Amino acid sequence: MDGNDIGSGGKCPVMHGSLTAKDTAKADWWPKGLNLDILHQHDTKYNPLKGFDYREEVKNLDVPALKADLIALLTDSQDWWPADWGHYGGLMIRLAWHSAGTYRLADGRGGGGTGTIRFAPLNSWPDNANLDKARRLLWPLKKKYGNRISWADLIILAGTVAYESMGLKTYGFSFGREDVWHPEKDIYWGAEKEWLAPSDTRYDDVKNPATMENPLAAVQMGLIYVNPEGVNGQPDPAMTALHVRETFARMAMDDEETAALTAGGHTVGKTHGNGDAGALQAAPEGADIVEGGLGWMNNTSRGVGRNTVTSGIEGAWTTHPTKWDNGYFDLLFGYEWELKKSPAGANQWMPINIREEDMPVDVEDPSIRVMPIMTDADMAMKVDPIYRAICERFAADHAYFSETFARAWFKLTHRDLGPRTRYIGPEAPAEDLIWQDPVPAGNTAYDVAAVKAKIAASGLSVSDMVTTAWDSARTYRGSDMRGGANGARIRLAPQRHWEGNEPARLSHVLSVLEPIAATTGASLADVIVLAGSYGVEQAAKAAGFDVTVPFAPGRGDASAEQTDAASFDVLEPLADGFRNWQKKDYVVSPEELLLDRAQLLGLTASEMTCLVGGMRVIGTNHGGTAHGVFTDRVGALTTDFFVHLTDMAWKWKPAGNNLYHITDRASGAVKFTATRADLVFGSNSMLRAYAEVYAQDDNAEKFVRDFVAAWVKVMNADRFDLA
Repeated sequence: MDGNDIGSGGKCPVMHGSLTAKDTAKADWWPKGLNLDILHQHDTKYNPLKGFDYREEVKNLDVPALKADLIALLTDSQDWWPADWGHYGGLMIRLAWHSAGTYRLADGRGGGGTGTIRFAPLNSWPDNANLDKARRLLWPLKKKYGNRISWADLIILAGTVAYESMGLKTYGFSFGREDVWHPEKDIYWGAEKEWLAPSDTRYDDVKNPATMENPLAAVQMGLIYVNPEGVNGQPDPAMTALHVRETFARMAMDDEETAALTAGGHTVGKTHGNGDAGALQAAPEGADIVEGGLGWMNNTSRGVGRNTVTSGIEGAWTTHPTKWDNGYFDLLFGYEWELKKSPAGANQWMPINIREEDMPVDVEDPSIRVMPIMTDADMAMKVDPIYRAICERFAADHAYFSETFARAWFKLTHRDLGPRTRYIGPEAPAEDLIWQDPVPAGNTAYDVAAVKAKIAASGLSVSDMVTTAWDSARTYRGSDMRGGANGARIRLAPQRHWEGNEPARLSHVLSVLEPIAATTGASLADVIVLAGSYGVEQAAKAAGFDVTVPFAPGRGDASAEQTDAASFDVLEPLADGFRNWQKKDYVVSPEELLLDRAQLLGLTASEMTCLVGGMRVIGTNHGGTAHGVFTDRVGALTTDFFVHLTDMAWKWKPAGNNLYHITDRASGAVKFTATRADLVFGSNSMLRAYAEVYAQDDNAEKFVRDFVAAWVKVMNADRFDLA
């Protein structure tokens, strides 16, 4: 019998570990290699619903019926995971909160817009313990309503309806979040190799929260916001207040919104730490197969109901944890609090000499009264003078608190959904909010050809036209659908003054294009894009190809009053490999910064390659540098960048910090200069494969057409009306 016959006790025909082991992964063999996976992470091969348009299908959803089913589910307690006080409201709110709460302002990544809490690492973060139970409780409704409701929408809606069921008048809700089908690998959650590693690892000085590593927002690996026991688990409400302020600011919240969310989030539900945390089994991603995808199981004792362990802190914050009221402030300000330990050994604050009637009842037996608690973050609301003043206003005016919280909750759960024009459903609010970056509707009833003729006669160079359009559009972030050319905010502060936009050059170009917009009825946003597209056409013509770059009018011009200038600071490009520029040297390599920009723009690796090569030969480098301009025909949309990059007649030599000479291999004469953002297209095996396609003698026309398609994709990235 063959030695590989598993029935004979011989070798297994599958190489053990070949599909799961990480020690032979490419990143481990070549840790400095450039990983292009982030540009192809949502490949259609992952998607079981190819060709399905969720944003259209959700319009057929019976919203009242779904909400009625959600309300019924909230009070339908299950034996396998019983509801606290017979109401799952607190659990569903935490699920929605922790799904949305990963959003961060710096790069727009995170948030609840794609349902990624279903996957690792989020589904197994320590801070998300037992939220797998909440998703399983929602499964019957997902099963019933099927493709008419995404997991991403259902999770956020469940939290919103939970608040409504407890008495809060919410601000509104929009559908339209589309599920992804595997983890979003582009999101950097930190460099730590262990859960809840000390905060010091992501701060220059943990006592100065502003020194937290960018773009991170949470204080420790595996947490959504701050450690509820205090910085590094050491109670200190004053210090915790500073970290709360920095963390929530990095998640786009001001002090009032932060206080409202803290108080409103803790007005309902409870924490869980009434047991031995050491008895919990592995998180979902590491759990045994018999657990069916669930994690944190306690197979040594009852482990549910009053015996549940999640955070390790034990207790409710209010007297009536299933009711929307001002009970949080009543207890926080009505009593003095002292530091105690939970049954699980966690640090928590408990009231001194509390009246029995102010104590909440046990989650399973209403005849038993139990002690309420506060976390270090709650105590921060009391000891920090700014937060205290805000909370005292809330305590004195429940209606004001309710409205402020409702708006903050809406912002928390919709921040990454994009502008209001993308909202779907009967409860989507009509009000324009400043954080939505509103843009007025643009005019389409103007003569595009006439505008184009004026642009052609303007005297602007091809480089100036293409560069300005690119700089206007490149701010787009697919992570939270902010930025882009629509709105022409490149003419407003702060964008007009960004170093990456070359303010002096930009001012000149705008002075030429603004009168064209004023005299033709076109928006400046349209004129900027049209000028760039005309420039591309001229560059293609110089290369011997007549092409028309598709153009869709209808962009609007946002006003300064419609622009939260401070929130746009985070969109400033600190590097742009497409224009071969970076503001300063960073720990991250130029090629990695290029990948990050390309991913935010929604580009594939081949589209990125095409755009970089084309923009080099057009002559769009920042400051007019010649780095990577591998051509003697600057301004023509040729394949010269790729031809010279792949030509073995040239040799590459270091010539300084991020500077290389391209020399003649025979004579040693310097022909070109380059940066890492150029040479990576010849050194990385995958990018070189794309570069070789465009270097072929028979692909000059293909290159032009591919460049035009990628260019239009970037110019229209924020045109949600065209989708």
